[in-house]
Amino acid sequence: MNNPFCLTFGKEPYQLISRYVPMNEILNTFTEEKPSQQVYMITGVRGSGKTVFMNSISKELREDKDWVVIELNSSGELLKELAEKLYSIKGMSKIFNESGINLSVLGIGIELKKSESIGSSIEVAIENMLVKLSKKNKRVLISIDEVSNSKEMRTFAGAFQIFLRHDLPLFLLMTGLYENINSLQNEKNLTFLYRAPKIYLKPLNLSSMCDIYENTLNLSHDASLILAKETKGYSFAFQVIGYFCFKYKGNFEKSKREIRQYLDDYVYDKIWLELPEKEKQIMITIAVDKINEVASIKDKLGFKANEFSVYRDRLIKKGILESHLRGNLEIALPFLDTYIQEHEY
Repeated sequence: MNNPFCLTFGKEPYQLISRYVPMNEILNTFTEEKPSQQVYMITGVRGSGKTVFMNSISKELREDKDWVVIELNSSGELLKELAEKLYSIKGMSKIFNESGINLSVLGIGIELKKSESIGSSIEVAIENMLVKLSKKNKRVLISIDEVSNSKEMRTFAGAFQIFLRHDLPLFLLMTGLYENINSLQNEKNLTFLYRAPKIYLKPLNLSSMCDIYENTLNLSHDASLILAKETKGYSFAFQVIGYFCFKYKGNFEKSKREIRQYLDDYVYDKIWLELPEKEKQIMITIAVDKINEVASIKDKLGFKANEFSVYRDRLIKKGILESHLRGNLEIALPFLDTYIQEHEY
């Protein structure tokens, strides 16, 4: 039997735990007769399942004949790519051509007034295509993975904002790390993104993880529950722990070295490298000094209350820390405390 767990980022795993509540929230909103929201932003720590979650929604809407789903590359020329993909919709090119929209095979060549710039021409072409699709009772979902505050992204978002003002049937799903989405949302001329709801991906369901481990690893319920708790609900860890435990026939202790190494190499090295110094200080205090109380952490690091709150909230929104009752802080990712102890002690 092949290993049923997946170690590839962004690929839908064989053992998938659905996130029904946020998924239904987005689907129900987008499919309303008069949607209250046309944009959702999905955020979470690396490996939290953002891409898989977004793809699950796209897959659901692809099965509806009234929807067109388009994936765009966040590092590409977004408006040009959108125009090309709209133009290639089956059965629509003739209608678009009759409307004076003409995209060449080699790039974009739009038959419009000579006085118009190429940038505005692309936007006009997209708007004209969306109007035609609207008359066919079609809605268009655009999905963009791993967005950042790039020039291309800002240009695309500015155009998208205009399309929304013109009441066009266009919907947008974006995934990104908290810091990248926050930076993009804070652009002064992109106020619609600031108001767009964010989906913070929560830990996976403990019972669902336990059931999958029990069925795929031939373990007892109690042993499976212990494994599920080891993941801390972290999506990538659920796959990694399952993968190596399957390899070692359910033996977690024998798997642990490779599990930790895989998480370190593929996630934690990158997370740690990108953390600002003061956020690292908080993490070191929790992991190395074993201090969890907010007041004690502030005292040790000499942070003022307002200063500490900013860094703590960022770490929580990034999905790296979680806050428990009485304000105690805990590291949200499995074995990350051990990683910090080994690298910073």
